[in-house]
Amino acid sequence: MKILAAMSGGVDSAVAAARAVDAGHEVVGVHLALSRMPGTLRTGSRGCCTIEDSMDAQRAANIIGIPYYVWDFSERFKLDVVDDFIAEYSAGRTPNPCMRCNEKIKFAALLEKALDLGFDAVCTGHYATILTDDDGNRELHRASAWAKDQSYVLGVLTSEQLAHAMFPLGATPSKADVRAEAAERGFSVATKPDSHDICFIPDGDTRGWLADRVGAETGDILDREGNRLGSHDGAHAFTVGQRKGLNIGYPSDDGKPRFVLEVRPKDNTVVVGPKEALDIAEIAGSRFTWAGRAPEDAGEEFACDVQIRAHADPVSAVAVVRDGELVIRPDVPLNGVAPGQTAVVYVGTRVLGQTTIDRTVSAVPVG
Repeated sequence: MKILAAMSGGVDSAVAAARAVDAGHEVVGVHLALSRMPGTLRTGSRGCCTIEDSMDAQRAANIIGIPYYVWDFSERFKLDVVDDFIAEYSAGRTPNPCMRCNEKIKFAALLEKALDLGFDAVCTGHYATILTDDDGNRELHRASAWAKDQSYVLGVLTSEQLAHAMFPLGATPSKADVRAEAAERGFSVATKPDSHDICFIPDGDTRGWLADRVGAETGDILDREGNRLGSHDGAHAFTVGQRKGLNIGYPSDDGKPRFVLEVRPKDNTVVVGPKEALDIAEIAGSRFTWAGRAPEDAGEEFACDVQIRAHADPVSAVAVVRDGELVIRPDVPLNGVAPGQTAVVYVGTRVLGQTTIDRTVSAVPVG
């Protein structure tokens, strides 16, 4: 096949591109320039998609012996990832920009351009596996090495996108094997640290970055019964589960610490309460998709596992589509879930689908 290999400048995407060549495919490497001001993106071990990352990808492509290009996706990245991040926080939700980048950039904008240019698939260095069922339907599954499994951040992919996706690292037993292979191939990125944190916030100060763009307005801090406990300098600076920085000034009636339970941007208030109130008995979202073939009757409750963070453990649950929402009830309450997060639903190792969480129901009633 004719394959477009997305090369971030890291070890995983370099080895994935090389394996695609070894498999006999015609491969072209491409690096995505996501900012016209590279200084606004993380550099070194803390980020991806910077000028130095582009150079690392170039060197790997040269060793592999494939054509290499840099494509400017900065405008799409700003609109679909950065502006979405700001809008979600402004609405009191907690977004996942890396997941949005996979959805809107790597497997929407990039794949769309790849297909227009005659490529058959996009290859990335994600640790996930695509299998085909007895009827020929492609399914997204966890990688063989669960410690590095990245199927969660790919849960947004649709069946059409899965039909044109390739993940050569899915069956690799460990990241150490990938680094060893990179060293054998002579890639300079063999020992390059993994990227982490939000790439478009250079100094890592999310609160300050948001304050510059959303603005800070004083509001009230309330308890679950609506009593005013104090004030804050901007609701966007708070996230569900946060304990520090409340500055209420006096202890709760039971002497226990209080945590952020809810952020309400419409009236600029922050709701706090006991730690046990962070336990969530139900989550639901109207923006849900299926990764491959949808359940035969999603209107009937079905058993599944749910994962709410990239590195969280899956929790057994029951799910159903009701009144336009994917409603998920975990067997054991989830802790510290916030609207805006993504819930990915699994059946065994298969990613069934996902939803952006719109609402949560506490396992601890008020009063």
